Amino acid sequence: MKKTIKLIDLDCAHCAAKIEEAVKKIDGVKSCSVNFLSQKMVLEAEDEDFPQVRKEAEKLIRKIEPDVTIQ
Repeated sequence: MKKTIKLIDLDCAHCAAKIEEAVKKIDGVKSCSVNFLSQKMVLEAEDEDFPQVRKEAEKLIRKIEPDVTIQ
């Protein structure tokens, strides 16, 4: 399953790169790319793992960039 997740108020390209690298390390993540300009993250994981992967990704995003709104 591949989903696009909005990251509203992402501050900088460096933060986007840090989020991308951190999320890629989560067990079950097939791929992840964060685009700072469009403020979107494309996350791919197996269907059965996706809810847990997304939960872990959101936790990491909030740790790296607390002001981001995740949709």
